[in-house]
Amino acid sequence: MSIAIPTLSVPVRSAHRPPRRKSVLIIGGGPGGLAAAILLGHAGLNVRVLERLPRVGGRCSAIESHGFRFDLGPTFFLYPRVLERIYQSVGRDLHREVPMVRLDPQYRVIFGQNGQLDCTPDLDRMTAEVAKLSPTDAQNVRRFINENRVKLERFRPVLENPFQSWRDLLSPELLKCLPILRPWLSVDGELARYFTDPRVRLAFTFQSKYLGMSPFNCPSLFSILSYLEYDFGVWHPFGGCSAVSEGMARLAEEFGVQFSLGEEVKRLLFDGKRVVGAVTEQGEYRADAVVINADFAQAMTKLVPNHLRRRWTDEKLEKKKYSCSTYMLYIGYDGVLENVPHHTIYTSNDYVGNLADIEKNGRVSPDPSIYLCNPSVTDPSLAPPGCSALYILAPVPHQHPNLDWSREARPFRERVLAQLPKLGIRDFDERRIRFEKMVTPADWSGSYEVFKGATFNLAHNLRQMLHLRPRNRFEDLDGVYLVGGGTHPGSGLPVIYESARITSRLLLGDLGVDTNWLSDAVGDFSPSSVAVQS
Repeated sequence: MSIAIPTLSVPVRSAHRPPRRKSVLIIGGGPGGLAAAILLGHAGLNVRVLERLPRVGGRCSAIESHGFRFDLGPTFFLYPRVLERIYQSVGRDLHREVPMVRLDPQYRVIFGQNGQLDCTPDLDRMTAEVAKLSPTDAQNVRRFINENRVKLERFRPVLENPFQSWRDLLSPELLKCLPILRPWLSVDGELARYFTDPRVRLAFTFQSKYLGMSPFNCPSLFSILSYLEYDFGVWHPFGGCSAVSEGMARLAEEFGVQFSLGEEVKRLLFDGKRVVGAVTEQGEYRADAVVINADFAQAMTKLVPNHLRRRWTDEKLEKKKYSCSTYMLYIGYDGVLENVPHHTIYTSNDYVGNLADIEKNGRVSPDPSIYLCNPSVTDPSLAPPGCSALYILAPVPHQHPNLDWSREARPFRERVLAQLPKLGIRDFDERRIRFEKMVTPADWSGSYEVFKGATFNLAHNLRQMLHLRPRNRFEDLDGVYLVGGGTHPGSGLPVIYESARITSRLLLGDLGVDTNWLSDAVGDFSPSSVAVQS
């Protein structure tokens, strides 16, 4: 459906017509597209978002049924600084418009090998937690936090600026980072500098899964992901992460952005190698610029003729490395799991083997790692009274010839549910399930238009980062810009929002629109005025 934005009738004061406002089409209403819509709408452009699904958010939207509400994708809301900065740049306060709470404990990690950690941003308590597993490692918790704080501060300018060619690698900001990046190390190798106990390392490296990668392959730079949780918090937006997307859409509408929901783009309009619009079943839309927020590889192979792409042909896309996928269960349960934390991670007894099955072997493991979100203990609005909205995720391979999910889905469901006692749920009764939805890699690919079902997009290895990733001002076509996990800086909500800032600056500059308001620095978010859940 198309959401109409009312306009005011303004008397004509001159015989001359006012200059036509520049127009932008945004294909996809996911987090990056929504952030770009806010910024471009605030800048005065005529913006329309074309979204294939009937609601905004993409993989950060909601599933609602039988009184239950689930996040489709992300449930960890991290590093609010980026989105807060976007809101401030347009004169708004994120935390007033989208109320959220900082969690403490942040999550519980249960190790298949034995033991657990209740991870907390209180470093005295966290040090004591680590000491239960390894007194020696406990001494290095603060050193890890302090050194990664420096790493982020040095690398942040790199994440906030475009990489349009190899020459950008010579930027002073990046050169300053080289002594502390240690690109020859993986995240696990980096953590070995601090912690000897593999369980402690795992607690500070599983965050590489936010990028859909193994800590043994993910570049050491991304040790900053776990650091972010401790300095900036793990947050729960009331209504879930999807409520952030919905709030962003409301704000974009206030700036005149038009949303066409349930309207799939069937093809792009070209003038040579310049994209000048898009076609849906409802009509043809022309624009001065097009922002693609759809899954990158999927959009390229479906919407752009192969001969028009030089760096990103079908053949080259097929050879790229992609993230893992996820197997999802969304369960509306009759009962409140009061003693189960908001977030719980169970790591396989054979964690290394589990990762090898996902990344190399193309199979599901007998003892899969799983993640459980039980948000009703923090936010009762997500389920009817006396009920729980349970979200269960198991990392699995993206679409692979070894796996036929039409046959594998039901047996794997039983394997996943059999893991629940390991998370402290010993009396789970399937007869009390009031709603259930399953999403497999085949569903991510078919129903949600994710290339190969790789839910975290292109992998973040050194050959697919910075200028080697699809660029924010897309290099293969004219008039096209990218936002989302498939471009620089990469996957994960904070950097997806940052991609919108980078892309919006480029696009506005190309159209001759002032960007000083968007480039101004904004101070770091201080959590002191926001409630902490304990």
